Amino acid sequence: MPPLLNRRQLAQTLLATAATAQQPPSKLTAWMYMIYPLEQWLTNFPQILDAWEAGGVRGIVIGPLRFWDGEPKFDFTYGRSGAKIHTFAPNESIYKKHGVLPPQNVRLDPAKQKQLTALLTEIKRRNWDLMLFGPGHFGTRQSPDQDPFNARALAAGVEDTLKAFPQADGVIIDGAGEHHYELAFHHGGELFEIRDHHRAIYTHLNFDIPRMERGMNHLKARFHSLTPSLVRFHQSGGMLGGLSLFDVNEDALYWLRMRQRATLANMAAIREQWNALPGKPNLGTIPRSAAFSVLTTQDYQKTHKFFDVIFPKHYYWHRGFDGMYGTIARWVATLKEWNPALTEPDCFAVVKLLFGINLPGVTKLADLENGFPDEFFDQVVFNETRRALDATGDPNKVIAWVSTGRNPHAGDPMPAHDLKRLLQASHRAGLKRFIYHPDLNLGAAEWKVISSLCGKEWREDPTGYWPPDTPKPGTWNGGRKPPQR
Repeated sequence: MPPLLNRRQLAQTLLATAATAQQPPSKLTAWMYMIYPLEQWLTNFPQILDAWEAGGVRGIVIGPLRFWDGEPKFDFTYGRSGAKIHTFAPNESIYKKHGVLPPQNVRLDPAKQKQLTALLTEIKRRNWDLMLFGPGHFGTRQSPDQDPFNARALAAGVEDTLKAFPQADGVIIDGAGEHHYELAFHHGGELFEIRDHHRAIYTHLNFDIPRMERGMNHLKARFHSLTPSLVRFHQSGGMLGGLSLFDVNEDALYWLRMRQRATLANMAAIREQWNALPGKPNLGTIPRSAAFSVLTTQDYQKTHKFFDVIFPKHYYWHRGFDGMYGTIARWVATLKEWNPALTEPDCFAVVKLLFGINLPGVTKLADLENGFPDEFFDQVVFNETRRALDATGDPNKVIAWVSTGRNPHAGDPMPAHDLKRLLQASHRAGLKRFIYHPDLNLGAAEWKVISSLCGKEWREDPTGYWPPDTPKPGTWNGGRKPPQR
């Protein structure tokens, strides 16, 4: 038997064990998002994957699964416009089995399909994780009553897609069940409205829609009638102060609860269909950051059980859409417009009480133009990461979806230094894996940061792999070649 430890030795052993348990993994593991247009990935992919592998990449998400008709280019309507070609022919028997109609008028490009298949096969040959950003096809539901959440239509498309591309481990649904959370009308919606597709779902679920509207309009009226006295008295009052500041009544609570219940019903319907799919593919989703997740109805505590992987959106840029700085700026500006007597610090206090977000060094809108101080990453990014990990209770289930603005979100670009601080803070919080969402393709500075944190730091050799979003050094030589030395 090993010798018994005295109390001091036992305490030291327990402390050492606890400290070890809290240590983050020695290296982050990177995934990469092969975003549209897909054509940019269909050639020279062995060199790309070799370089990414050396830099620590071990997973890929690719999609939407569409080819471009004509010259490949970025477009905000990509995947929705008529200028698209599908990546495979639908199997009509699968849609019939799910009780939905198959897609019609499918256009194909066999040469590109062959290239895509070769790319996916090469990814799996390396034993990397591989997820698809949405299925390549969706079925068409025959009756809203039979398929109110389009769960069967989605399942049919997923089964069809995974039969065409068996290399993939599963499919990701972007923002599953999401309700709007912007106070201003932005990105096609606003908080205080009931959109037609939600109204149809609420009707199906037998919700009291007039009561929901009363509750919604009550809160909307309150958000138009805030005073400096109300805000300054309640801003430090916690939950009870918030209930009083926003004058949350029973109808308002009903509106908030029914939004949440609709999302849970939506996710349960999808999960039920997913569990019946052959091969048990992984189901992933990309929810808003934890601070916004209750208002979007993607509360991680309630929803993570429906998914095999969640990809919290580590989106922090200013302007554009979906970035934290930009969202808070719009909330503050709208509150100020609705309540002219409030100061900007008052409006930031309202946002802090509602979302729990305190932006270090920011008390007025102009401060957002100063960029991100170290404290933002140490406090806000760390906390948002930690909340996602704590909600799921499983660090292997959380893969942060990291982007730094620009396309396709139109946000202010965050430099490589911000990317590095974001990843380091997330890692300190216990994050094991992240996926990088490039601005259509990688730049040199971004890849330098990712490779140095996750694998072998990239050597800037223009004759080898070179991130295509950054021009090579010889670009500015006017066609002249360097002299022999």
